Amino acid sequence: MSEHRRKPPQSPGGGGRAAARRGAPQQPQQPPPRDARRAAPRVPHSHGSDAPEAAAPPTHGGRAAARRAAQGGSRRANSSGGRGGGRGGGQPPKKRFIDYPRWGKDGWRRWMPSWKLVTGLCIGFFGSLVTVAGVGYAMVAVPNPNEASQAQNNVYYWADGSRMVATGGEVNRQIITIDKIPVAMQNAVISAENKTFRTDSGVDPMGIARALFNMAKGGATQGGSTITQQYVKNAMLSQDQTITRKFKELFISIKVGTKLDKNEILANYLNTSYFGRGASGIQAAAQQYYGIDANKLNPSQCAVLAALLKGATYYDPAGNTDIDPAATAAANTARSEARWKYVLDREVIDGNMTATERAKYTKYPMPLAPKKNVELAGQTGYLVDLAKAYFVNNNTKGITADDLAKGGYQIYTTFDKTKVNELEATVKKVQKANINPKLRPKTDKYVQFGGASVSPKDGSIVAIYGGTDWTKHFISNADQTGVQVGSTFKPFVLAAAMTYGKMDPSGGPNQPDYGQPGSQRTIVSQNSIYNAKNKLKIKNYDGTVWTDKDGKEWLQTNDGGETPPGTYVTLRTAMQDSLNAPYVQLGMDVGTGKVEEAALNAGLLKTSLASSSVPSFSIGTSDPSAIRMAAAYGTFDNGGQQNDPYSVTKVEHSGVTVYTHTAKPKTAFSSAVASNVTDVLKNVVDKGTGTTAKLPGRQVAGKTGTTDGNRSAWFVGYTPQLSTAIGMWRKDDQVHKDKNGQVITNAFQSMFGTGNQEKIHGASFPAEIWHDYMAEALKSTPAESFPAPGKLGTVVYGGGAASPTPSASATASATASASASPSGTPSTTPPTVSASPTPTQSQTCAPLDFTCSGGGTTTAPTPTTSTASPTATKTRGFGNGGTGG
Repeated sequence: MSEHRRKPPQSPGGGGRAAARRGAPQQPQQPPPRDARRAAPRVPHSHGSDAPEAAAPPTHGGRAAARRAAQGGSRRANSSGGRGGGRGGGQPPKKRFIDYPRWGKDGWRRWMPSWKLVTGLCIGFFGSLVTVAGVGYAMVAVPNPNEASQAQNNVYYWADGSRMVATGGEVNRQIITIDKIPVAMQNAVISAENKTFRTDSGVDPMGIARALFNMAKGGATQGGSTITQQYVKNAMLSQDQTITRKFKELFISIKVGTKLDKNEILANYLNTSYFGRGASGIQAAAQQYYGIDANKLNPSQCAVLAALLKGATYYDPAGNTDIDPAATAAANTARSEARWKYVLDREVIDGNMTATERAKYTKYPMPLAPKKNVELAGQTGYLVDLAKAYFVNNNTKGITADDLAKGGYQIYTTFDKTKVNELEATVKKVQKANINPKLRPKTDKYVQFGGASVSPKDGSIVAIYGGTDWTKHFISNADQTGVQVGSTFKPFVLAAAMTYGKMDPSGGPNQPDYGQPGSQRTIVSQNSIYNAKNKLKIKNYDGTVWTDKDGKEWLQTNDGGETPPGTYVTLRTAMQDSLNAPYVQLGMDVGTGKVEEAALNAGLLKTSLASSSVPSFSIGTSDPSAIRMAAAYGTFDNGGQQNDPYSVTKVEHSGVTVYTHTAKPKTAFSSAVASNVTDVLKNVVDKGTGTTAKLPGRQVAGKTGTTDGNRSAWFVGYTPQLSTAIGMWRKDDQVHKDKNGQVITNAFQSMFGTGNQEKIHGASFPAEIWHDYMAEALKSTPAESFPAPGKLGTVVYGGGAASPTPSASATASATASASASPSGTPSTTPPTVSASPTPTQSQTCAPLDFTCSGGGTTTAPTPTTSTASPTATKTRGFGNGGTGG
């Protein structure tokens, strides 16, 4: 017990031994032993006048002063005798700034900090934290979102605006703005993940503390982060669970919370979060799980997607046993459904949904089964490649293929989903019914089809058939393939003749250069008369025999090697029956350079055209794509106005339009030329080789084509609303190498016997496909009529057909011509005029007399210059290109 708490001393009459000791004479004081210092008695307090004077302290001011002096003495004595006392003389020790361990205390009290010490430590600790936090906040900057969080796919859309496919980027993500994220999705995520999101500062101190504590003791990583923190982690930091990253996350989240609007943070979070099934972001998740865009999700579906944020491995109803055997479909479905209910109920508690609306959602909205990686299967891959190439080659902002590969573009195409499906279905139906590689491997193996459908009004590509499947056959058969088009090229020859005219032999050497001094031309009518003889010797415009660089002549064959009755036919009939000789000679009379010009004006590409220096150029040695052929025929359909085919209407990136298609029609031909060519091609379908393509109740114009060696067959035709080209050929597109490792170029193979047909014509499978597809594609479109053909051109005579001029020598010339033909050589003399040696005007095909199919056969006696037979050593037949069709 402390000395100052002892009883006061007794009166002199008592007190016993202790009092006697106090009254004994004092000896000179010696320092007590160290161990005895603790027991040294303190000077007692003075409590009365009877206390010994020797023991009483001096008084200077009464009782209070004496009391203070006595207490001071007691404290000094205690200081001199306690732990940590002064050295010698009983001087008190100097008090420490931090009194710990505590002086003057024994036992456990010595180690118990005082309230002052505890308070000071707390203030110092929290002050240090504030200082560190302030410095950290000042020093940490908000980093830019990392590239991985911004990586996206490109989204392609059908012509009706519906989503076709998302592909082409590094990550299956499509970033969307907050206005395209349903409020129901926003509320579901807030209730599930961070109910105070709208009001908090961006961090959860308790959540951070729990995470730090668990990581420090080596336990499992802890959640509890706010939506802002999760966004920062997803978009700006590594995914490592470290204390350093947690501190960075804390400071950056605070800054993000002060700099960004809450809606922006929420949109960023939902665009960067992973929802499983390879889907990053809410838009990709909506498509993956429900097959719709995010803005079409209902509150019940939103709750399921919000549950995935807790861990897609365990909340995807499809299961993820590849990652964890415990994540079975049944277990995941149960977890997902329980979480779905929790989120909906929580929304009601948080005031984000009314109880009435919650009552509507009683059935769990089961997501779709996971999609296989077949987004580009079938025709989709061909469509994507076509649209991507068009955009890269036609945008004016310098956006490259590499830029496109980074993703984030929304590409709106011209493709009509219904027509694409109809074209594919039609091709497969005809192919399955007729082509059997197992039964006829030598003739049916490697058979391929290609097709394209284009709107003649503006050139928009509405459908293509690129091949059996993009994932198996990568070359698009609708695009450039190297397949010759044969007789489908003839309309460009006729258009050139009607636009530029037949050269006059008297025009001089400058004749081929249209417009040069001395050149004279005559615009050609569709009823002009030409020699259709098989193996016709082709001549220059001036009547001289054409020879190649080796001096060899050209003999043009017809399909099947036949000469029509009467030999001479109108150009209308020659197109109807696909006779080659008249159009090869017509091309020479107009100039193959002018034929090339007409083809280019119609919309074909220079790179697809063969050399125009040979006569066969006029019958299809060129290899335009199905897309270009359909578009070029569309030029005739569109009154001579040419539109380049296009596949993209607009492209957006991050909500900004970076490309918009602008139509730039060009006048390729006059409306009179276009309507006359259309009228001739209409006759092909009505009466000629294209009757397979007839559509009941509709007007159809078109042309068949078959190439030399029967290596390809085509039908290209149009109605007033749609132009379509269908091609067929045989070629092995697989890469093969010889024994030296050199790539072997696979050649086109003939189609004799293919499909159990003796020969494949444009009128067979291609025209059949064209017919069936167009019947479906136009079934909901009212029938329209082509414009009536305007008056155009003059009836001219070519290929040895002489103009009917009144002459007394006409019969004699004809007779002389007949007798002059050597034995064994074919005569080019037409039948003898029966009524009169001088033909009357009524005996010839009048201009624009479209019912005349052979007016030249009885009125055009053969000029004597054309009766000489070519010698066997100086001629050869060139079937290269088109042999009818």
